[in-house]
This record gives sequence, structure tokens and C-alpha cells, in this order.
Amino acid sequence: MPAINMSHRLITLATCNLDQWAMDFEGNLRRVKESIQIAKDRGATYRVGPELELPGYGCEDHFQELDTVEHCWECISELLRGDLTDDIICDIGMPVIHRGVRFNCRVFLLNRKIVFIRPKLSMADDGNYRESRYFKTWKRLRYVEDHMLMTAIADITGQRSVPFGDGALIFRDLALAPETCEELFTPAAPHIFLALSGIEVFSNGSGSHHQLRKLDQRLDLMRGATRKCGGVYMYANQQGCDGNRLYYDGCACIASNGEFIAQGSQFSVNEVEVVTATVDLDEVVRYRGVISSLQEQASKAEHVPTVYVDWAACLPKDTDRLPSQPIEVRYHDPEEEIALGPACWLWDYLRRSGASGYMLPLSGGADSSATAAIMGCMTQLVTKAVDAGDKLVEADARRVGQYKEGEKVGTPQELANRIFTTVYMGTVNSGSATKDRARNLAKQIGADHLDVKVDIVIDAMAKLFQMITGKTPRFRADGGSNAENLALQNIQARLRMVLAFFLAQLMPWVRDRSGFLLVLGSANVDEGLRGYLTKYDCSSADVNPIGGISKTDIRRFLYWAADHLGYSELRGVVAAPPSAELEPIREGEEAQTDEQDMGMTYDELSIYGNLRKVSNCGPVSMFRSLLVTWKGKYEPHVIAKRVKDFFRYYSMNRHKATTLTPAYHAENYSTDDHRFDHRQFLYNYKWPWQFKRIDEIAENLETGAGKKSESKTHDATQEGKDDVYKEGVHSVN
Repeated sequence: MPAINMSHRLITLATCNLDQWAMDFEGNLRRVKESIQIAKDRGATYRVGPELELPGYGCEDHFQELDTVEHCWECISELLRGDLTDDIICDIGMPVIHRGVRFNCRVFLLNRKIVFIRPKLSMADDGNYRESRYFKTWKRLRYVEDHMLMTAIADITGQRSVPFGDGALIFRDLALAPETCEELFTPAAPHIFLALSGIEVFSNGSGSHHQLRKLDQRLDLMRGATRKCGGVYMYANQQGCDGNRLYYDGCACIASNGEFIAQGSQFSVNEVEVVTATVDLDEVVRYRGVISSLQEQASKAEHVPTVYVDWAACLPKDTDRLPSQPIEVRYHDPEEEIALGPACWLWDYLRRSGASGYMLPLSGGADSSATAAIMGCMTQLVTKAVDAGDKLVEADARRVGQYKEGEKVGTPQELANRIFTTVYMGTVNSGSATKDRARNLAKQIGADHLDVKVDIVIDAMAKLFQMITGKTPRFRADGGSNAENLALQNIQARLRMVLAFFLAQLMPWVRDRSGFLLVLGSANVDEGLRGYLTKYDCSSADVNPIGGISKTDIRRFLYWAADHLGYSELRGVVAAPPSAELEPIREGEEAQTDEQDMGMTYDELSIYGNLRKVSNCGPVSMFRSLLVTWKGKYEPHVIAKRVKDFFRYYSMNRHKATTLTPAYHAENYSTDDHRFDHRQFLYNYKWPWQFKRIDEIAENLETGAGKKSESKTHDATQEGKDDVYKEGVHSVN
């Protein structure tokens, strides 16, 4: 490694949050350029951007198209032609084909040249990620070779080849190297070996999505990396919906020697946010110099290859800038995350979809009210950004809200009235309390609210059925069978879905406006897991902001939103027992709650969901785990019955996951069949082998304890209920 000038080395560094959109090369390049210019204006000499920022991280199979790579190089040529890269190192994320293999790369630009290309070493292939489908890892560790540039780029830079591989950049007064997203989370993270090679600044261009309660894990890794090894860690990320179920949650930040010195927002409706900090690189050398074990390991470590660039990155010695001081990291409470993340996701989806607003079937229950509150939060964020002078947000708000020339984007309620329509679709089975809650909440948010009675449509369907078959189905309360009762409930739910889409298409026309409304769904993740929903009811929509959120978290959010968003009606919503209101209530009867209907509580569903997906438990291992968790609370035979009931309902209803509305991803036990939770949808719902094993374990435990086992519920009592389960509440239909 060439000698580095170590005399008072202050440097200003820049990282960023960018709201990129998959395949939007024009918009993505504009945002990249804006971030570089802001970094330059603040005196930064190194700028790092998000992973795959030119095409957008979420291109998925578009990465396999040669066009995508070609367009990225066209964007690079645009960056190289002007003076944007003069006197600033620009670290750009894009795909590169090297020796016929497609890699996820960092491309370093400086003074209208490409100085280095670094491919990703470790792929993200779990959960929502499928990187190995599109890219391959660079397997020649600590090796750098030449990459031949295409003629169009070579003609601009005057270069025929550039260094490519696992290496580091050395300047006159700076040693830096990147790692990309997933590499931070690996056991043998590159920054460890880079630190032992004397690298002072690590950068991480990331494409990391939001998940409730996840941010601390990410920040702890960065803090731990620089605390253990010393150095400066720069983190960049996308921020927003780039065309799919994920919300990339920004939080661009800079850490130095175990302390954070700069942090950007986690959620925002702004497209570009640049975060800068000034650091003293000699403090990195001092910090490492007092860690004896680090010095010892570094003295014998295999060093990474280096690419030398004859250019000074640090500030002049006579600068009046001072190093940035440590800050306290900002974390949002989970309830805030539920408000802000889905709200920003909905705004991106709305402004990029070409729609004129959203339509929500608002029942006055917890789930649809939570969705309405999130929409209210969205209008608050947008109007706040407009008031703060964000011209791009204002332009989008004016376009979506169809403001006339001279009209001003006003209050959140005024904006909501233009872009948010709610509809209460009641029947004779609906209560006045839910109707009042829906109306009052819509008024507090500012939504254009409709109150509709749908009995006439339901009665028409019943008469049509009678004409076809000569029979009239009845509710259970009127002596009808289980099949009749379920069919009459489900037709109410499905007709509401049809009416919601009908209104969504025509309400802009009714109000003398153009366009269409997107229909919002409001089924939570627990109901999707249990299958407690009617296929193609109001859970079927264009998008669902709460489809990845548990009922437990939704209840907490409602309390929080009542106080922090100003929607006091939510207190009454959360206090009311949840009920579908699909069956008639006769004198002396009480409405059956959702939890009674399901045969399990929402808290239990969260436990089952985490064990099934996060802990990868099948029926037997879930039973064993709950024997420990619920020891002293339930006897083994009771736990056995609960586990078997869950798996019966889950497996019978798994087919519904194939039609779930695209939902905001927020939980690790999401049932999203398309991207996240890949499992079959045709099961033997009796699970004969697994349930037999559960019964054996329960019987042995209780026999050994001198108790009579009652765990074999499926052998006798359950086999007699097979027909009920086949029709079961919201199961097959």
C-alpha cells in the first residue's frame, strides 16, 4: 500500500436515502445526480449511494434482460460527460457483466474516470430476497483483475480497462473500501479483513426493507463493527416503494469508532436526502493503536489488493471545519413505524400509479379504521412536506388532488377530501355503533364518506338463487344449516368487494374529476394466516397497508394514533369487541366476536405465526415449543388441541394466500404466497402422522404425571367433525 499523508486528515463524507423506482432510469438518474450535487455543495469528497441505485433494487427478473445493464451504462455515461464527478468520489450501485457473468457491483467514479469496480461477495437469498436468481458472487477473494470497458464508455473516459474485484481504493490521504448490504450481516463480514488491512472508511450501499423492530439490528452491526475494529462506516439505502410490497426504510447514517455521528430519516415522502459528516481520519489510527489484539492480528493479516489513485480527498489543512460529534440514535416506536412506513408506501404507490386517490370500505372495525388512520397520516406527511417547501411533493399533491391553477394544497383534511373516499356498507345485520364510528372517523380524517345500505343487492342475489334452484337459504339463527349460514355471510362480504370496485371506478366521475381510485384492503396478517376471511371479499383490493401487521400491533397502533394523529374516534374503535356483523342477532343473543368465531385469540395467532415461519416449526416442533412457553398455563392435552386446531385451519385455508392482496411487508411471519412464504396450498388437513405423534407425546407426559390424557381429540371427536371443518367458518369459501 502506498504511504498515506497523515497530517491532520479531516474529510467530509456524504451518504444518502434515495426514493428509487425499479426500471425508472430517467428518474433514478435524476435523483442520483441531485444527491451528488448536494454532497458537493456541502463540501463532501466521497458520496455513496444505495445498492443498484441506477436500475432500482426491485427490478427482479428485469435484471436478466441485457437492456437493464445497457441502460445503467448509459446512465454512467451521463454522469461522466459533465463536471458532476469532478473532485468527488462517486460510489454508484449497478449491475455489471464481467467475463460473461452478471454481478451486483459498486462502480467508483472520479474526475470523469472510472477508477474501480467492486462486485458483491455475498448474496441475500432469504425472506424477500432472491439475489442469486439474478447475480453471482465474486468468489476470487482478495483478487483484482482488469475489466474491459465497452467502447461507448471508453470513448468518454479514454480508458480501455479498469480494476475489477475484491480490493480497496487508496488515495494520497485516504484508504476506503465498500461492502454491499448483505455483507454487513455475514459472520465473516468484509469490513473485518479491511480493517486489518488498514482501511479507514467502509461504505455500504444497501437495499434494505422495513420490518417492524428491525432497525436496531442494522445499526447495532454498524456500531459494533467500528467499535471493535475502529474506522468510519457509511450506510446508504433506498427509501420508499420501488414497485413492490417492500418499503425501503432509508436511515442513511455515518458511524465512527463505535459512535454514530450522522443519521437520516427512516421514513419520508421526500425523494432525496443527503446525510454528511466531517471526520478526523487520524482518530481512526489513534483508536486502533490502543487495541493490542487488533494490532497483533493486523500485523499478520493477509492484506486486500489496493488500487492507488493519485488524488487528495481530505480538506485543506487550514479548513475551519470541525469533526462531527456523536449523536443519540433515533428509533421509532413500533406504533410510529406502523403509521409512517405504510403511509409513505401508500404515497409512493399513489403518485406513481396514475390513480386519483384511494377508496376504503370502512366498517368501523379495528382493521379498516387502522387503514383509514394510516391514510390520514399520509395526508399529514404530504401537507407537512408541502408546507416545508418541497416542490416535488407539492407538484405530486397538486397533480393527484387535481388542484386548479391558483388553488393551494391546504390542510391534511382538505387533501384527504380530494384523494380519499370511504364507504360504510351496512346491512340489517350491522349495528348503529359501527356505522357511527365509521362516519365520525372519516370526518376527523377529512375523507369523502359514503353511507350505503347493501341489503337490496344481497336480497337480489338470494332471489336469483331461489329462481335457479327453487330453494331459499336461511341463517343458522333461523334454522339454516352450516352451509346455508356460511353462504349467506360470504355473499354479503363478496358483494361489498364488487361495490367497492364499482364505486372506485366511478366516484371521480361523480365528483367531476378524472381518473380512478385504488381500492384499499384491510385484512391483517393473523387473519391471513388463519384464513379468517372470505375469498374475494373486501380483503381483495389493489393494495393492503396492514396485510403484514399483526392484530396485536394494530390494537396498539390505534391507541397511539388516537393520541398522536388526532383521531379520537379510534379509542372507541379499539374498545369495541371485533365482530364481522354478518349474521342476524335474535332477541337474547349476543354477537359472536371474531376470536370466538376463530376458536383462538389474536395473541395466540401471533405466537403460532412466528413459530411456523420464523422458527420454521411443523406441528410437532410447535407443540414441543409451546409445552415450554405455556408450562403451567395449559395442560399438554390442551396445548395439543390448540396446535392441531391451528394447523387444521391453516392448511384448509392456505389456498386463500394465493389470492391475498399485495400487502406492505412488516412482519417476519407474513403469509405472502407470491414473494415471501413459499409453501403448498393443497394439504392433507388431517395431518395424520404429525398429529398422532403429538398425541403420543402428550399422553406420555400426562400419563407420567399421573393424569388422564385427553389429547386424542382428533381420533374420536374430531373425526366426527370432518364435514364441519370442510365447510368451517370462512374456510373453503
